[in-house]
Amino acid sequence: MTREDGPLRSESWWDTGALDLIGHRSQFRMQGYPEETFLGRPIIGIMNSWSEVAGCNAHLRDLAEHVRRGVLRAGGFPVEVPVISLGEPIIKPTAMLYRNLMAMAVEELIRGNPLDGVVLLASCDKTIPASLMGAASVDVPTLMVTGGPMLSGRFRNEDVGACTDCWRLHDELRAGRFSQADWDEFESGMCRSDGHCSPMGTASTMGCLTEALGMAPGGSAAIPAVDARRRHVAERAGAQILDLVAAGTRPSDIMTRAAFENAIRTLHAIGGSTNAVIHLVAIAGRLGVDLPLDLFDELAASTPLLVNLKPSGQYLMEDFYFAGGLPAVHAQMADLLHLDALTVTGRTLGESIAGARIVNDDVIRQRDRPLHAGGSLAILRGSLCPDGAVLKVSAASEALLQHEGRAVVFESVDELHATVDDPALEIEPDDVLVLRNAGPVGFPGMPEVGHLPMPDYLLRRGVRDMVRISDARMSGTGFGTVILHVAPEASAGGPLALVRTGDRIRLDTAGRRLDLLVAAEELESRRRAWTPRPVRDVRGYRGLYVRTVTQADRGCDLDFLVGSSAPVRAGITHG
Repeated sequence: MTREDGPLRSESWWDTGALDLIGHRSQFRMQGYPEETFLGRPIIGIMNSWSEVAGCNAHLRDLAEHVRRGVLRAGGFPVEVPVISLGEPIIKPTAMLYRNLMAMAVEELIRGNPLDGVVLLASCDKTIPASLMGAASVDVPTLMVTGGPMLSGRFRNEDVGACTDCWRLHDELRAGRFSQADWDEFESGMCRSDGHCSPMGTASTMGCLTEALGMAPGGSAAIPAVDARRRHVAERAGAQILDLVAAGTRPSDIMTRAAFENAIRTLHAIGGSTNAVIHLVAIAGRLGVDLPLDLFDELAASTPLLVNLKPSGQYLMEDFYFAGGLPAVHAQMADLLHLDALTVTGRTLGESIAGARIVNDDVIRQRDRPLHAGGSLAILRGSLCPDGAVLKVSAASEALLQHEGRAVVFESVDELHATVDDPALEIEPDDVLVLRNAGPVGFPGMPEVGHLPMPDYLLRRGVRDMVRISDARMSGTGFGTVILHVAPEASAGGPLALVRTGDRIRLDTAGRRLDLLVAAEELESRRRAWTPRPVRDVRGYRGLYVRTVTQADRGCDLDFLVGSSAPVRAGITHG
């Protein structure tokens, strides 16, 4: 088999001297495959992030078998390649610390092995973007099958989602309005099946954005993990990758600037996770596509919020699928999208969504009655965040979107949890909670701790939200008036490092401003007295990460991995 742009990549492994050739062929022959099984056929890598310690990915071993069937049916030779797996709820200190490590593993395993095409299997917050980053860097024909959401949780006749309802009910527990027995009962019904979180959290968001980028089959993002139709997608994907190999279609042909603009508009329309801003910037950076934060805000203004899912709305991913899924959303906003963008199915986005319709218009709103007219996220600038910060407007309290209050500062996550409930701090509802040293370098890894807990004594008074600011991230399932990704972070010397308890902070969401109301002379005096905190991690991968990670506005990638690194196509056989 040959491709439109030359011979198969794997042929360079077989077109070698006798000694090398026997070594290469023996790796398959020793597994029982005669050489006619693999020689002359496209070799398809199934990059599988299956793991039992990352529950969102625990069902991917089964999906891999269905991909394998599709590859064999289409005349390819499938090889399963395990890669690092990351589970946000369990890995310490945070999965975000290892996203770039997983991306490096995916990149090098593709680059170093005789793979003509790749099917990525990923299901959790970080495994999806990490896989796309790694594959984009090698630019071998690729498509992704995501693992899909779990079934909706159930608690006392209510649909609940992990972990939007965790935050809500944990506040009730801390306020004394919910017993430990209630909490235990809720926990037992929250996660009822394989799959990633069921609200429009980060995993659901990245699944949808992968589809919007054209890198996953149309209509696949919302199919529940345990639905047989997800296995159908996997088997068809195994056949579709052979078409991409034959055509020589690479990630750089699909993930163009137009495709990223489609993904950004999708992010706003679905009420997606703030984390997606960082991940999209990082994926684009691997392809040499510039995605400034201001583009996210520019596209928000004309993109309606159409999807009524927690944490911005009422429903869960299972409802979203049966309401029409992402194709139905795209059909409602078709005039805002680049419909000529190519997808891994070989069809354009416009062709993929032809005939899509809304089945339940309370879950997916018609264009003329959106949940919000101007997108779900806002990019803030100002004296406190000169390089940007992100606020999920659709999950915030409207009364707090224009706010000025007294800062209450916490130096670290440990200090926050140790002292936030101390009445001696005299925190009032109008105050602004500030957490620093939780960014990419400061923690390190930028954990999901931006959803700062409010003092339990305020929860008992019925307070449900406060303005909260940090250089950390927040779970995509979180909600509240929470300002995240403040850049530069405090540990890099950003203005957040200079805030003191008692300072006044002003949030002007309409004007896209976040300002520290302290005189410039005073701030300069504080800056001269400021010294960075000692770096805790100096060895191994953590040391490499701390020394080279970029700030949130640049995607938190490692600086030496940013930029298109795929080899020139003509005349290159390896890489």
